[in-house]
Amino acid sequence: MSQDLYGMDPKLLSDLQSQKETLWTNPMISPGNITGDGIQEIVEAEQLLTRFAPYIKRVFPEVGNGIIESPIKLLGNMETALQDEFQTPFQGQLVLKCDNELPIAGSIKARGGIYEVLKIAETVAFEQNWIRETDDYSVMATSRFKNLFSRYSIAVGSTGNLGLSIGIMGASLGFKVTVHMSRDAKRWKKELLREKGVKVVEHVEDFSHAVAEGREQCMMEPGCFFIDDENSKDLFMGYAVAALRLKKQFEERGIKVDHDHPLIVYLPCGVGGGPGGVTYGLKNVFGEHVHCYFAEPVNSPSMLLGLASGKHEGISVQDIGLNNRTEADGLAVGRPSALAGRMINELVNGVYTVSDKNLFKMLALLHQSESISLEPSAVAGMIGPVLPDLQKHLASIQVELSHATHVVWATGGNLVPDSIMEAYVKKGKGYLVE
Repeated sequence: MSQDLYGMDPKLLSDLQSQKETLWTNPMISPGNITGDGIQEIVEAEQLLTRFAPYIKRVFPEVGNGIIESPIKLLGNMETALQDEFQTPFQGQLVLKCDNELPIAGSIKARGGIYEVLKIAETVAFEQNWIRETDDYSVMATSRFKNLFSRYSIAVGSTGNLGLSIGIMGASLGFKVTVHMSRDAKRWKKELLREKGVKVVEHVEDFSHAVAEGREQCMMEPGCFFIDDENSKDLFMGYAVAALRLKKQFEERGIKVDHDHPLIVYLPCGVGGGPGGVTYGLKNVFGEHVHCYFAEPVNSPSMLLGLASGKHEGISVQDIGLNNRTEADGLAVGRPSALAGRMINELVNGVYTVSDKNLFKMLALLHQSESISLEPSAVAGMIGPVLPDLQKHLASIQVELSHATHVVWATGGNLVPDSIMEAYVKKGKGYLVE
């Protein structure tokens, strides 16, 4: 296969530049890459979340048991709707992982973002010798701890949802929180953060710029913790815990995952920390029986570009002439995570791109068929199970789909104001086949 100056297949590059929906499959993938060595780190991350359950329960009573988790739902009606709309047969069963319903922040970012904030709080409390791992962490809701945390600040760069999760949890603990928002962030997300007492700094450039600015300003401020969506191992591990939880939910529902019952997972991808962490967890938990695919907007294929070129964060979508503009605000990222790309370089099975038009189509289809409301970025995974090229690829590697479970990871939507959601659905219905 000939390669261009970016180290990529010229046809793939041409398809990306022309904003054509395309699939890249990972030539580095191999069953031998999955060792399960990462499971201990993931278990330790879950143990921290368990220690904080009494605090979460006290401060956020809507989280009944103090464990921030989302349900899974079988989508029988959506299977039919996808087949009819895209004229492609559906094999296996369709399951939605409803991270749009995650308590507190209403998105997948409640996993990584909240985990890292809690880890910072625990670290500060440990340094003061104010708490031990065996103590009741609900004590952190007292004014004594709030006064302690108010001496420190937390900063983050975000297109929206990560800022919401860190802002809401950081402010509740007492930290001074600053969220650097890129130009793509929705107005309602900025307003919600300000209502929570979070300082919002608006930037006229994109996500990478907002992160760089936030990082630089935090470094100059004593007692500031910067949560780095491009490089954070803690964020990554917070997302990875989802795999342990999904395994338990499958066992409760009697959903098998083995050679004859493969698991195919479709994850919307922005900078890559969320889907990267989830993929890392899933591969450690389910091994070679899980196949993970990322979904990116045609204008923002940053992870696809970083992986396919081998350049990771050393290349941006602007370098190949794309403008990184999309209605999927959470996926409007021009340069991938340095950490996530390397962590999943030999684990992610592939990446595909999807047009904004198809995002709105799937948003409307899901609303019509299942009465579930997601934001545009959150439905990016939904087209995966009916992509002919992806079906052909799975067949070529002997993945039998007749008994497969397809998990579409719904990454956000519950905090979207009703008027905006109605406009999304109306727009999507305008694209549907009559």
